[in-house]
Amino acid sequence: MEIHTEVALSDRIPDLLRKTAGGKIVKAKAREFGAFPTWRLLIMKKFIPIVCMSILAVVAAKAQDPVKVDPAHFKVILDNKQLRIMDVRIKPGEKTPMHSHPNHVIYSLAGGTTKFTLADGKTETVTSKAGKAVWHNAETHVVENVGKTETHALDIELNK
Repeated sequence: MEIHTEVALSDRIPDLLRKTAGGKIVKAKAREFGAFPTWRLLIMKKFIPIVCMSILAVVAAKAQDPVKVDPAHFKVILDNKQLRIMDVRIKPGEKTPMHSHPNHVIYSLAGGTTKFTLADGKTETVTSKAGKAVWHNAETHVVENVGKTETHALDIELNK
């Protein structure tokens, strides 16, 4: 003979706060949460907003227009529906802030050695020569002139 007992849903899913028989609200004890004690819930309540804000910061960083974040190095010389051309000059030892580009072509007017640091932290050092054009897919990066001469290039971005 089987005995069935009905258990209320509220007995199976504990809350952080419980009402006593007298109607007073008290904090539940950690052991009432089984394998997920109160302190873990509190940590998660603080951790989740921090993670969300970090993701938003990364998304915001990816959307940074180089002309807006670094007008000292990037000057727009043509901007229309099809493309935007920027004059880019970076002196030795100077670095740009993190910024993004859609698909673009870099045409070097004066060669030099630059270090690119991508959003994921990977780096690449490139030596360019005057008169050379290079295609780049959309990217987010920091550019640092690690050479001994000023780099000068046209950055031709394709608009959507």
